[in-house]
Amino acid sequence: MTRQIRWVALVAAVMVFALLANLTYFGLVLAPQFESMSTNTRARQAEFDVHRGQILAGDTVIAESVASADDSAFAYQRVYANGPLYAPITGFYSYIYGSSRVENSYNDYLVGSASAQWLTKLMDSLTGRTPEGASVTTTIDPVLQQAAWDALGNYTGAVVAMDPHTGAVKAIVSTPSWDPNLLATHDLGAQQAAWQTLTTDPTKPMNDRATREIYPPGSTFKLVVAAAALDAGYTPDTLIDTPSSLPLPGTSISLPNSTNCGNSQVSLAFALEWSCNTAFAGLGAALGADAVRSAAQRFGFGSTVLPELGGVASQFPASLDQAQLMMSSIGQYDVAASPLQMAMVTAAIANNGQLAQPYLVQEVRASDLTPLYQHQVSTSQALSASSAQALQQMMIGVVNNGTGKPVRLPGVTIGGKTGTAQSDPSRPNYAWFTCFAQDPDLVVTVFVENVDTEGTDISGGRIAGPIAQAVIKASR
Repeated sequence: MTRQIRWVALVAAVMVFALLANLTYFGLVLAPQFESMSTNTRARQAEFDVHRGQILAGDTVIAESVASADDSAFAYQRVYANGPLYAPITGFYSYIYGSSRVENSYNDYLVGSASAQWLTKLMDSLTGRTPEGASVTTTIDPVLQQAAWDALGNYTGAVVAMDPHTGAVKAIVSTPSWDPNLLATHDLGAQQAAWQTLTTDPTKPMNDRATREIYPPGSTFKLVVAAAALDAGYTPDTLIDTPSSLPLPGTSISLPNSTNCGNSQVSLAFALEWSCNTAFAGLGAALGADAVRSAAQRFGFGSTVLPELGGVASQFPASLDQAQLMMSSIGQYDVAASPLQMAMVTAAIANNGQLAQPYLVQEVRASDLTPLYQHQVSTSQALSASSAQALQQMMIGVVNNGTGKPVRLPGVTIGGKTGTAQSDPSRPNYAWFTCFAQDPDLVVTVFVENVDTEGTDISGGRIAGPIAQAVIKASR
């Protein structure tokens, strides 16, 4: 009998221990996760009674909470200054649909519940003071942001500008855009109607084309192949074959040039200046898939970037036959990149081979201005310094002598690369231009989605190039 009682006691003890362990796990692990879920309306109701912190672009307030002027149950109204301009950065903060972008990734700081704010929370609780969230200062330059917006105009596309030395993102524009104020309204019926309109709009205004969409990069990817070649021992003067057309092995297709590259040999520098397809397709084949893939990965392909905005990874194919490698070497086949990714490629070249990881949030400060977070620059080696410096000069040649001539500015040194790409024969071409400017140092990448013109890199420079030029002008 005693033995049976011991077994019952043991089982009861195990069950009590399991119950306590489950409650502890729920309280310490699951509960915070549930509270932070953007769909948790109970937590959001409590958040709406907190004075949410500001989001700033430099010293310019781009999102803030003000006391509600209506008769709703919410204490504060979220307001977005120039909402469509900054929508890809701020995202939205909605009672029904949760939050996105910085509003989501820095939500804990903005509502004052981050672990770094525990002392402030404790003092608020003890004193009965109304809680206030922290302010989040982004790296965005309002002047460059507006210039990129104005220059992109009615095009569907994106612009990214960044500091090549630190990785600080200075502008992110995606068009067409949308107004976060529509989803912040206290009129929940109007909020639902706005959501329905925005999410069913065929132009997809809520898509962030700068960081969360990937496209064939076209000839801008030739920068990656050129970097691999230079690191492998090629020089700008190395002669490479440039036939007028190049048969793709195992197919009945021949790859042509879209510019006049001759039908013999040209230097690597000339091939970049005039974006010779056959030269770079042959160069990629000579280097091999592993070398090109490795170079792409060092520039950031395959890695997620800018987590503040949920940036997606750009891709280079895992396996390739010879024909696929040749097409990949000119930025086609299954190569796909975001405008941010191509800005990273250009920034690493401009920064003498060092790739500074892009970032968007510079600092977070509590309501009493106490610093809670400061960004620390992080770099990695994408290519050697000597190769980067050689490639800088080659890119300057593209602007001074080649397909990038429309971007030239008197008194400003600019190095760039044009590109066009086709995703589907039934749709217009994509136009690209990515470049760096010196004094002040700035990288600008432009992507235009609907280009109803011939698919040549000269056209890419003519359409996307002037948009980049406008941003560079605004930086001076």
